[in-house]
Amino acid sequence: MSTRRTLALLVSALVVLPVAAGCGGDDGGGGAVITADGSSTVGPFVTKAAEDFKAADGVDVTVGISGTGGGFERFCAGETDLSNASREIDQEEIALCEESGVEYIEFRVATDALTNVVNTQNDWATCLTVEQLKSIWEPNAKVSSWNKVDPSFPDVPLRLFGPGTDSGTFDYFTDAIVGEEGASRTDYSPSEDDNVIVQGVGGEEGGLGYFGFSYFEQNRETLKALEVDGGSGCVAPSAATAQDGSYEPLSRPLYVYVKRSSFDGNEQVRNFVKFMFDNNDSIAEAAQFVPLSTEQISEEQAKLEDAAG
Repeated sequence: MSTRRTLALLVSALVVLPVAAGCGGDDGGGGAVITADGSSTVGPFVTKAAEDFKAADGVDVTVGISGTGGGFERFCAGETDLSNASREIDQEEIALCEESGVEYIEFRVATDALTNVVNTQNDWATCLTVEQLKSIWEPNAKVSSWNKVDPSFPDVPLRLFGPGTDSGTFDYFTDAIVGEEGASRTDYSPSEDDNVIVQGVGGEEGGLGYFGFSYFEQNRETLKALEVDGGSGCVAPSAATAQDGSYEPLSRPLYVYVKRSSFDGNEQVRNFVKFMFDNNDSIAEAAQFVPLSTEQISEEQAKLEDAAG
């Protein structure tokens, strides 16, 4: 077993969100268990959906957060019913699923505004351009203090925190900002757990990190979000700017992949996916995500009906 695979399984085993009474098969109370794993960004959305689904139908859904890449490894090995992803499945993962005979259906469940955050003591930076972010995060970058980002900024050491390489957020950010997926400097503090990034940036005056918008919403009292200038002026991350596409290039779709055999063979899996779309607005609002538009929900429901029929 590879080191990456071992780490993903360990993280998933240690960080399972408490929404289930059982761990597999039947829970002893008549409710089948649905297993999900993957993105820490999408995790809170699916966790809230799982809690509401449990309350409505009495069905348990376990939700792990081993990262998008780690989740796909488990999913393509046939170990989970759902794989939460903050990016589309890549060619290597598609091949892995094909080798294992795992077919799947892709559903878009929400929208995100990938958010750059700094310490609340940072009173000098309010907006960074994509070029400035690239100069900070590109491979072999030597930017080590804030005044190297902008001469008007103070000479405060730059302390970087971000997702690990198994994260779909890492993949998306490096592609959007650096211009190549997976291309990043390595001398930063990585974690697949966004709460660790929150604590890291919150504990360093010169801290800078990035993660999904929902984690900033949960921690807006202790962190400050930066606006991003993608070429058309500074735009703040928000539900509105993510939905209307003005927060570029860091607004992105979020996905849940469903194993075809689970979808076909377990009515509760189909019901859970349907539940996420029937209640998309309330789940997204409660979990602090950007809900799908009416048109987007209709598209996904049509895909669901087509898959079921």
